[in-house]
Amino acid sequence: MARVKIYSTGTCPLCERAKNLLKKYGIGYDEVRVDTDRAGLKEMLEATNHARTVPQIFVDGKHIGGFTELTEFHMDGGLDDLMPGAA
Repeated sequence: MARVKIYSTGTCPLCERAKNLLKKYGIGYDEVRVDTDRAGLKEMLEATNHARTVPQIFVDGKHIGGFTELTEFHMDGGLDDLMPGAA
């Protein structure tokens, strides 16, 4: 199971950017498409206190936020230990 979970839709450019950022650094993730998975949508709403925008990103079960917050998290070194070869 990946340590990163992304709630997304198939038409979300920021979702694609978030996934591409993770792929760039070799970080695996689990994706839940809330546009095709009603249970996934319900799960996202409960986990985020009813956030209605995507992406919604979690790292190790902690809610990070969207793409902007993921980028800030990365700039602060938050993704470093998720990269392949990290100690």
